[in-house]
Amino acid sequence: MRLALFQPDIPQNLGAALRLGACLAVPIDVIEPCGFPFSDREVRRAAMDYGQMAQVTRHASWDAFLEARRPGRLLLFTTRAAQPFQDFDYRTDDVLLFGRESAGVPDEVHDAADARLVIPLAAGARSLNLTLSAAMALSEALRQTDGFPRPAGTG
Repeated sequence: MRLALFQPDIPQNLGAALRLGACLAVPIDVIEPCGFPFSDREVRRAAMDYGQMAQVTRHASWDAFLEARRPGRLLLFTTRAAQPFQDFDYRTDDVLLFGRESAGVPDEVHDAADARLVIPLAAGARSLNLTLSAAMALSEALRQTDGFPRPAGTG
């Protein structure tokens, strides 16, 4: 399982995603360019000391990400999807992809996805925070695949 962020705009969201990945032992792919300097102080602040624990792979572009992509399905989380994320059957080699906070992803990224999933929201709500959405989706995927880390001493 991997978490991929397409051209993130908000450094605090990237920092929180790095912390999420570190805490759940899930590698993070950052598809650049970002909307801020990747080494920005806000990223470090949001990731806290977890930034050192995070397994991060930076990709200079969408094409570079595709070239380096490991086997497994690419699952795009988007408000333009119809299939609810909680009704999807996840696998351990899935890559959960989230788009830019400001603009989502371009059509070529939509077209490359093996599945497009949506987080259902109440009527009138537009979207959730990027990292909150990633945490919800990743939690469901890890639950289904028994992929949560095991606390020390629990087998």
